[in-house]
Amino acid sequence: MTAVLNSLPSVSSDLQARIKAAPRNAEAHRSLMAEVPAMSALQSGGQASLEVLTASVSVVAWNVERCLFPEDTARHIQPLAPQVVLLSEVDHGMARTGQRHTTEAMAKALDMAYVFGVEFHELDLGGPTEQAFCTDDFNLFGWHGNAILSAVPPERVTLIRLDDHGHWFSSDEVPADPEQPRLGGRMAIAAVLPTEAGPICAVSTHLESNADADHRHAQFDRLLHAIDAFAPDMPVLIGGDLNTGNHLPPDFDWQRETLFDLARAHGYDWSATPDGVTTRPSLITPHPDRQMKLDWFCTRGMCSTENRLVSSVDENGRPLSDHDAVWCRVALD
Repeated sequence: MTAVLNSLPSVSSDLQARIKAAPRNAEAHRSLMAEVPAMSALQSGGQASLEVLTASVSVVAWNVERCLFPEDTARHIQPLAPQVVLLSEVDHGMARTGQRHTTEAMAKALDMAYVFGVEFHELDLGGPTEQAFCTDDFNLFGWHGNAILSAVPPERVTLIRLDDHGHWFSSDEVPADPEQPRLGGRMAIAAVLPTEAGPICAVSTHLESNADADHRHAQFDRLLHAIDAFAPDMPVLIGGDLNTGNHLPPDFDWQRETLFDLARAHGYDWSATPDGVTTRPSLITPHPDRQMKLDWFCTRGMCSTENRLVSSVDENGRPLSDHDAVWCRVALD
């Protein structure tokens, strides 16, 4: 059972030093993960505005690329009247985002409850373009992860870890990015939310970018089995950045991913996802190599009545993220 806390315990300076000095292999990574309570817990907070969601639910999924501007990011999606927001790449106690709890700030601006989980404990300030936004030369907590915002209090929540070998830490299984040293790995948060038509399971996830289709297939397979164990026979909405097409040269085509058919074999449908590529240049990623379709909705026992791709460029012409948001309205079948 996942511990649900009001605040996540920080990493002590002693443990931080040991993490940085540890050998960069999977065995050391797994041992260190067990010493960080926040890696197996979720933080809940915020204030819900409803007791039960309507039978038709407005949902946004958005990789907010660290969430440099939480209030502006929240304001940008307010016209969609979202009742559920599935976030990836949100910071908590990072210098590049002013040491803020960006999920908490967005939830407050939207009058929503939230659940936040740690994907990575960042061991440095980030890449070169991120360091331009740093307000300090240290991270207060160094948390980076996923979140679910909801207009209703979740009935149950769980953290689902999709790997433990240290994909961004270990050098024995895959070369780590020297500009982004991290403890942790890809994960998902699942929450049971009450609606007028019965409970649904909402899932926020983020699959691996620095890997091929087989790796993401294995992560998604683990996710689907974990959802079945957590919310058997319940309608499910999965949303997030699945990194489809990454590390698939020469064309980096999302259609070569095998996770789509995997989900269909488990009774899921992808039609809630709007058409179009979902990435763009941003303040942190000013010169991307290509435009890609990375962000998706995947549903079981639900139907989509509307969907839309939502540009991340705000009213002042500023990109809030290198990902556009995806929006849909869903109802139970």
